[in-house]
Amino acid sequence: MGKKILYVLLIIVVSGLTGCFTAHRTVERDQRERDEAAGLVESVSGDKTSVPQRRVVVTNVPSFSDAAEMAVQAVVYVKVTQKANYQQSGSLLDLLFGFVQTPRDQVGLGSGVIIRPDGYIVTNNHVVAGADVIEVTLENNRVYPATLVGTDPATDIALIKIDADDLPTLPIGNSDALRLGEWVLAIGSPYDLRSTITAGIVSAKGRSMPNYDGQYRVESFIQTDAAVNPGNSGGALVNAAGELVGINTSIVSRTGSYTGYSFAVPVAIVSKVVDDFIQYGAVQRAMLGVGISDVNAQIAAQANLTEIDGVYVASVQKDGPASKAGVQEGDVIKEINLNPVHNSAALQEQLSRLRPGEKAVVTILRDGKQHEIIVAL
Repeated sequence: MGKKILYVLLIIVVSGLTGCFTAHRTVERDQRERDEAAGLVESVSGDKTSVPQRRVVVTNVPSFSDAAEMAVQAVVYVKVTQKANYQQSGSLLDLLFGFVQTPRDQVGLGSGVIIRPDGYIVTNNHVVAGADVIEVTLENNRVYPATLVGTDPATDIALIKIDADDLPTLPIGNSDALRLGEWVLAIGSPYDLRSTITAGIVSAKGRSMPNYDGQYRVESFIQTDAAVNPGNSGGALVNAAGELVGINTSIVSRTGSYTGYSFAVPVAIVSKVVDDFIQYGAVQRAMLGVGISDVNAQIAAQANLTEIDGVYVASVQKDGPASKAGVQEGDVIKEINLNPVHNSAALQEQLSRLRPGEKAVVTILRDGKQHEIIVAL
């Protein structure tokens, strides 16, 4: 009797184990079939067995390799030297006992972008300002002396030239077409780390900086979160297609190093300044002849505006271009040549593309009505 009970129990245990094994294999088979259908598994078949091989699926992550490898060839390392003043003052005893320090040359570092194969290179004005010697190192480590073609403190753009031909260049992109959130690359030589590439997105457009010294400036920066540090100045801001869309210029930081905010001059401004340097030797800057301010809530209320947008004409220069064309104090400028201007920085950017003697269609809002006025700049 005891043997029969033991035999029955053994049969139950074996049956249970067999059922569990069969169910486990069924689950494995079903999972493999689902994985194969989803493209996650490839079966490698042999003579007797089929071994599932799990494959890693790569999601649609953006790759900047093509853009980076192309663009880095056209970004150069710029070294500037400001010669010391070796005229000594003091007595002979001061010199003998070391009371007078021997002055040393001042060396600065930055970046630049080759814009023409015959050696024209764009950089920042603050990189080459006051330089006595400018030296350029290409991506292939060739070193060339450079001459200064022109500088423009208002846009912080400078043009230098080296004696070389068949240099790699960057295609010029459309900075106006940049979209918020679009990926961009910053290429330069921060902290003497040559050909450094960082990536970020366009954080804002049309940014301007506080003007503490009162000097005239044209600022409508592209703001990005691509890491930029000292030495990046004058380097390239490139879109995912490898096109030049800006020249990296500045950062906002309490420490002097990158803390999340970097700014670039749009290539639309850069191209016009560079063309002026090459054609005329100096920037040809058009003037409208108005005093302006951004439309704020107070101005909008006073002028009975339905939206807080545009550039308010606070004053009009007597016998100036705007005055002669019929622009009046209290007008709100909405467009220049059909390009919207939402603030003063955008207005300055549009005007910076024009030259004296050219005409511009200025769209204004007056007494709730829109007017187009042609102004000879």
